[in-house]
Amino acid sequence: MSTPVMTKRGKIADLRSREEIKAERKKGRTGLYLVLPGIIGLLLFFALPVLVLLSMSLYTRPPGAEIGEFVPSFQISNYATVLSAYWPELLRSFWFALIATVLALLIGYPMAYLVAVRLRNHGLLKGILLVLLIAPFFSSFILRTQAWKQILADEGFVAQSLKALALLPPDGHLTATPFAVVAGLTYNFLPFMVLPIYANLDRLDTRLLEASGDLYASPATTFRKVTLPLSAPGVFAGTLLTFIPAAGDYINAALLGNNRNTTMIGQVIDSRFFRVIDYPGAAALSFVLMLSILILVIIYIRRFGTKELM
Repeated sequence: MSTPVMTKRGKIADLRSREEIKAERKKGRTGLYLVLPGIIGLLLFFALPVLVLLSMSLYTRPPGAEIGEFVPSFQISNYATVLSAYWPELLRSFWFALIATVLALLIGYPMAYLVAVRLRNHGLLKGILLVLLIAPFFSSFILRTQAWKQILADEGFVAQSLKALALLPPDGHLTATPFAVVAGLTYNFLPFMVLPIYANLDRLDTRLLEASGDLYASPATTFRKVTLPLSAPGVFAGTLLTFIPAAGDYINAALLGNNRNTTMIGQVIDSRFFRVIDYPGAAALSFVLMLSILILVIIYIRRFGTKELM
């Protein structure tokens, strides 16, 4: 019976394979150590609050209890109660957010295209316009919304001009209307639409545009067949970054609307938490809003994911 013989070359190959295995294991542990703080942060500041919110939404108020006193329970009827009472506000929030997202895309895409593509070789002007795009982040969200309240006020230039052009009745108002709320949402979340599109277009290989022109494609065809599909990931990210916070916003609705026809679900949640002191109802509404947005985002991703857009 012959005994297997390990040659010198075989020993070297075996040692190399062991070293590679050790290196891969070390690299895997290093990656785990790097993501571990993020995982812990998500568990502490996202997963745990969501579980607490879900638990609070099932609490009940015992008979004869004082205001704000609730006990743990499994009162799933809280969801039916708040949905039957506030489903118009929930739908209105999604409708306002959708309109604001579409308007932000129609306004933001040309802005991003101008800065990223048309002014690619104009360093100073490009930098100035880029600063102007992110300038709204330099001031408070509430201050920007309050400024829009002054812009759209009855004595303001916009309202007076529309009345002079007979586009607004003499006793008409712009504030406390859906128009004002959508305008505020569009303005405040416009940078969230512009910046992802700009980042995507800024990396665009202009040689592809030149090649399209060399093949006798018109500028409109080049934009439709080349630029727009290649910028689809930026559009996809921008629409999500705009729609999600706009759907849950309450500052614009509170400052620019603040009536029955402009109430959004964020206002209702704020009122149930801090004024009515209905913690289970507010928690149930918050969980419904979060779950609804998650479902809509999943549908959007499956239907209009970047692979399909490309």
